[in-house]
Amino acid sequence: MPEDTDSLLARVNEQLENGRFDSADSPLLQRLVEALADERGMVRFGFVEAFGKIGQPMVPFLLEAIANHPNPVVRRSCGKGLAKIGDPQGVPVLVQTLLYDEDTVARSSAAGALAKMGPQAAEALVEVLAGEYPEVAKGHAAWAIAFIGAEAADQLQAAAASESADVRSAAISAIANIAREEPNAKFLDILVSALTDRSEFVRTEAATALGSLTHQPAVSQLIQLLNDGSSEVKKAAALALGKIGDRTALPPLQAQLTKALDSDRHILELAISQIEKKNQR
Repeated sequence: MPEDTDSLLARVNEQLENGRFDSADSPLLQRLVEALADERGMVRFGFVEAFGKIGQPMVPFLLEAIANHPNPVVRRSCGKGLAKIGDPQGVPVLVQTLLYDEDTVARSSAAGALAKMGPQAAEALVEVLAGEYPEVAKGHAAWAIAFIGAEAADQLQAAAASESADVRSAAISAIANIAREEPNAKFLDILVSALTDRSEFVRTEAATALGSLTHQPAVSQLIQLLNDGSSEVKKAAALALGKIGDRTALPPLQAQLTKALDSDRHILELAISQIEKKNQR
């Protein structure tokens, strides 16, 4: 009954305000979770706000519900409640929700909660990016890492040094996304270092990122990549140099043009044209 739910929420808020809420009352905490099935969005919002005030005692009940409750509306609001509390013990369950929940909104809610966990969630999110998972899940993970931002620097730096090329590539991609929003010297140094990675996919990812960031200090390393053994790396380096626009890249690009295959010539010509235009201003 809506009246009962309203009465429950009012009573809980009053007890929280007066410092009389019994956070050890398990039946009550379970009842609060079940109240998330209410059809009214503002009422669900009220309970989520209350969860933030109750804090850690709510976490086991919210995790159980987000993992197993049959009602997707409840699972969605549980994710929001866990985001309010921000307890990192929820990371494993939230990752499973992000990957496997049948409800799109519940998966988004789990990503939002993971974003609020900060660095404690970053390593798990990188693993999602590097794994064989749906692109939708990877998109949510990338968003969550970008939201965490520079606080995830240590975890992403470790991932960028992983033995797995997939993990390194995922870390470089995540670092690039963050650097676009929040330039960070440590992240830029990692991207530049990745230009010499043993994996052509990582080198390509790093070159593309540095080009999009127009990171001028990377010009000399990008010029070296014009002689890389991988055609894709050479193309990424040329395009990056074109975006950066440093005229010192013109002679090596023109030298490459004289011996390039027809299929690669348009990339080199585009890069040269971009640099020339930028230096005419």
